[in-house]
Amino acid sequence: MNMTKRRLIGLLIGAALVAGTTAEPALAQVKEPLVFAAASLKNALDEVAAQWQRETGKKVVISYAASNTLIKQIEQGAPADMFISADLDWMDYGQQHNLINAQTRSNLLSNRLVLIAPNDAKFTLNITSRLDLASALKGGRLAMANVDAVPAGKYGKAALEKLGAWNGVKGKIAQADNVRAALALVARGEAPLGIVYQTDAASDPTVKIVGTFPEDSHPPITYPVALTKTSNNPDAQAFLSYIRSPSARPAFERQGFTVLGALAHDREQP
Repeated sequence: MNMTKRRLIGLLIGAALVAGTTAEPALAQVKEPLVFAAASLKNALDEVAAQWQRETGKKVVISYAASNTLIKQIEQGAPADMFISADLDWMDYGQQHNLINAQTRSNLLSNRLVLIAPNDAKFTLNITSRLDLASALKGGRLAMANVDAVPAGKYGKAALEKLGAWNGVKGKIAQADNVRAALALVARGEAPLGIVYQTDAASDPTVKIVGTFPEDSHPPITYPVALTKTSNNPDAQAFLSYIRSPSARPAFERQGFTVLGALAHDREQP
């Protein structure tokens, strides 16, 4: 064998070895789980995800938006592994349209509905059936998430109807795409009052709670979670187990959420 042929064989073997060492790790990598979560979960879920990464070395990608927007994106083929809704209706929609794995579904969290104002507000409101919200607005608008589709907006409208205040303010609503956008309208001073979750108010020091809606004035605020029907990512299942575990509970509670079924999960731990 002459020198030229030996060099050619050596180059081919070297190329094969390089291809093997670069391709094998790529094949072994597991894609980071993609979680679609209601906007109101951002602070708490970011903390849980960071904690999970510290403990496992694994990352999770989270996309936040209104629950209705997220499930519609999943319906259109978005490659989400997990869906966390801010109400039962949109999770039910996902189940009815075969978009989620029903066997992985459970209720994760609960929340409270509050009325907020800029943090320099000098008043509070007693939210009862005698609530005169129209007068409290003083010509301004009431910031709310979309009252026909976004969970926080739907809860808020239901509460105002139950309290007899809806007709007085329905023409004065500044509707936003999601609850965090409604929060921002008040934080920026573009609306004197807004209806958001207690956890949203806690996330922004530029606003304050001036009233809390009675729990019986609206349907229970429930956050269900489930893997999507198309997910086959083992890390997605692992993250789902983690956010249901006692390890995640403090992060949710620090933001003001109530963890549902926490005692049952505590009993499952060895």
